[in-house]
Amino acid sequence: MRTLRTLKVALCCVAGTLLLSIPTASAYADETSALEQGVAGITYTLDTYYYSVPKDEVVTAQKALSTILKTEILSPYNNLGVSTASEYVNVRKDPTTESEIVGKLYRGSAADIIEYLDGDWVKIVSGEVEGYIASNYLAIGREAEDMVEEYAKIYATVRTTTLNVRQKPTTESKILTQIPDGETYMVVKDHGEWVEILLGQDDDTGNEYTGFLAKRYNGQELIEIDVEFKVAISREEEAAIKAAQEAAERAERERLEKLAQEKAERERREAAAAKAEKERKASEADKKETSTPKPSKPSGNSSGRAQEIVTYAQKFVGNPYVWGGTSLTRGADCSGFVWRIYSDFGYGDVFKRMSSADIASSVGRKVSVSERQPGDLIFYASSSGRVNHVALYIGNDKIVHAANKNQGIITSKYNYRNVYRVRRILD
Repeated sequence: MRTLRTLKVALCCVAGTLLLSIPTASAYADETSALEQGVAGITYTLDTYYYSVPKDEVVTAQKALSTILKTEILSPYNNLGVSTASEYVNVRKDPTTESEIVGKLYRGSAADIIEYLDGDWVKIVSGEVEGYIASNYLAIGREAEDMVEEYAKIYATVRTTTLNVRQKPTTESKILTQIPDGETYMVVKDHGEWVEILLGQDDDTGNEYTGFLAKRYNGQELIEIDVEFKVAISREEEAAIKAAQEAAERAERERLEKLAQEKAERERREAAAAKAEKERKASEADKKETSTPKPSKPSGNSSGRAQEIVTYAQKFVGNPYVWGGTSLTRGADCSGFVWRIYSDFGYGDVFKRMSSADIASSVGRKVSVSERQPGDLIFYASSSGRVNHVALYIGNDKIVHAANKNQGIITSKYNYRNVYRVRRILD
């Protein structure tokens, strides 16, 4: 299981205005207090225009404003450094290559720059790591901006009660689903007054399933935009990530060993019962027609087994999404994930590996959304009504699912999209 730490740049869009903070001498008087403001030490107020027009037009506009205001308009990333190392650069306790290593800043990861020192070193804070890096390993300002598209992830969080997701960037377009307040989605592309968000990854094709959100309505801001970079990893965090991955692999291995034991015991009991029945009916055995036995479900209390299943499934949060995959540690898609979870509990003969659409129509029994219970499968559909995603309900209005290639296996609110159907495997 991987743990992702990020550094956020909050972007607040204000209609019709380009708001820029022009630093004064007093603004630099206390760098510590300035860096404590906002999210992860850096909050900038910018017009949507800045992020939706070609870079050369932005630069031209900034030069014009710089001339008018008789001051330089700084990049919103002026106190942000992004690692340009081929793999990673060491973060040192002191500004010397002989100093103790306190963490690693991988390529494309970002840090707040606290102080510029003589000798081409900078003091940085990134995640839980504070220390020093040679400045030639960092992109700063405009150079950092150029790395946003490749290394940062942009998210939109709904800031209104319910927001429609449209098929196209217009209010006349079809509504794909509705998103409740507080839900966050990855932004695929900025379209000016609209953003295209990632709703999921189609189970049948592996293609991304997207929709459009309006940024504002009648002057009201409908969404909040955050730019997130990965951050430095401390030595302790690196060890914890490795331990978590090993724990996930061990959990899967132990579950499969237990499954084998359960299967062997079940087969032993069935063989003993069959032998007793055969002996009792020995004289009539040749007169009976042999029928093909139906696959048997594992025995046990369904609510207890459901809790085992949802606890097990959550051990793999943070692992990757791989279209067509069925590995809980190396990668699975949405249907591959839920199938593997149930298969590891002995439902491999009942719950076949199939697409989410096929599962929705043939596995278990249909129940209403209001009747949902931990262990149930929740299905989502495209605007045409075709099922294209499945998740495992874990209780408390939450699901665990293999979301998409960008986010991997995550937990979400069960109604992060409109629910199409709920089916129960455990009865």
